[in-house]
Amino acid sequence: MFFVKSGEQVPCPCCDGDLKVIGSRRRHYINSLGDSVILMIRRMRCTTCCRIHHELPDILIPYKRYSAESIESVLDKNSDLPIAADDSTIWQWLQWFADKKDYLSGCLLSILHRYEPKTAEDLSTLPASPLPRIKYMVGAAPGWLARVVRTVANCNLWPQTRSAFLS
Repeated sequence: MFFVKSGEQVPCPCCDGDLKVIGSRRRHYINSLGDSVILMIRRMRCTTCCRIHHELPDILIPYKRYSAESIESVLDKNSDLPIAADDSTIWQWLQWFADKKDYLSGCLLSILHRYEPKTAEDLSTLPASPLPRIKYMVGAAPGWLARVVRTVANCNLWPQTRSAFLS
């Protein structure tokens, strides 16, 4: 079991308030060798809006059971990293990214425009298709998927997969 604790102080992605540690929880993931790894991640509550957030390391993607490295190597289709997942899981990752790539690209463009308006004015240099556009904005070096996830999640733009049903 590994304990995860960030060295940086990240504000609340919803309201930019201060986050206070309120506990921890277990988070399982499967690495590229197929081993199940248990992490203890911190639960944090915003002192302003009272929302609860979990501090995920870059090796994880929200709501995914496999490491970001494994999913990225499948999306790149040219990695030599062994993947310990069956064909249906790999197909689900490809479908997930096919569904989300336009959204993620749009989020990165929005964030770029918010923080670097002069850079975002010239969009004609961006690649036309979403995956090269995403890699252009976050860099094509290994770890690009983790950089996308971190940027989008820390701006409170990560799409939620859970929903609440009210009666």
